Amino acid sequence: MLKKSKTDWDRLKGMKDEEIDLSESPEIEPKMFARAIVRKGLVTSSGKVQLTLRIDQDVVEWFRKHGRGYQTKINALLRAYMEAHK
Repeated sequence: MLKKSKTDWDRLKGMKDEEIDLSESPEIEPKMFARAIVRKGLVTSSGKVQLTLRIDQDVVEWFRKHGRGYQTKINALLRAYMEAHK
């Protein structure tokens, strides 16, 4: 038997972002976000498009330094960003 939630969901739904207390929640840094997304192993789409894209040299070097599949990891991060901002 499940216990009934004591959360006031109506009050929470009505809250604005600035009313939420995040003092005990650490800010998610880009490095943390990237690590979580790559480890999650997002499913990729079946269709790929080849294009020319200018990316900062240090960013590309960082990804390459982590071995094979760096382009797939970059794609996974871009997909995660896209999904989060739909």
